[in-house]
Amino acid sequence: MGAAVTRGIRNFNLENPAEREISKMKPSPTPGYPSTNSLLQEQISLYPEIKVEIARKDDKMLSFLKDVYVDSKDPVSSVQVKAAETRQEPEEFRLPKGHHFDIINMKSIPKGKISIIEALTFLNNHKLYQETWTAEKIAQEYHLEQKDVNKKAIQSK
Repeated sequence: MGAAVTRGIRNFNLENPAEREISKMKPSPTPGYPSTNSLLQEQISLYPEIKVEIARKDDKMLSFLKDVYVDSKDPVSSVQVKAAETRQEPEEFRLPKGHHFDIINMKSIPKGKISIIEALTFLNNHKLYQETWTAEKIAQEYHLEQKDVNKKAIQSK
């Protein structure tokens, strides 16, 4: 059984189908409308030099064509532009304040942010010791914006 398959593959002639395809008649252009064909024939009969002019190559035009150079670049997609705009500089981190490292498995907090426990702690300190825990000291201690701390301190009263 294997010999029959091998023999079939070995004897298969690839040249015949290729030769058949090459020798086929090439498709001719589609015929125009009868009125267009009659107009073309009329013009060619009136001006026989048109046929020669159509077949002639114009060296001047070919030289113009050689001088043409097109340099194109792909347009930047909006996704790439948005991705480039949204890149931020790396944030600075700080360690959480206080003795509550084990309560939250948080190794670092971005500067300008605080944990819930820290917020509760500094609000409580501000409420109990307003003279020592001022908004300026809280902003400095927790690396926060002064205006944000002032808003929170006013809201907590």
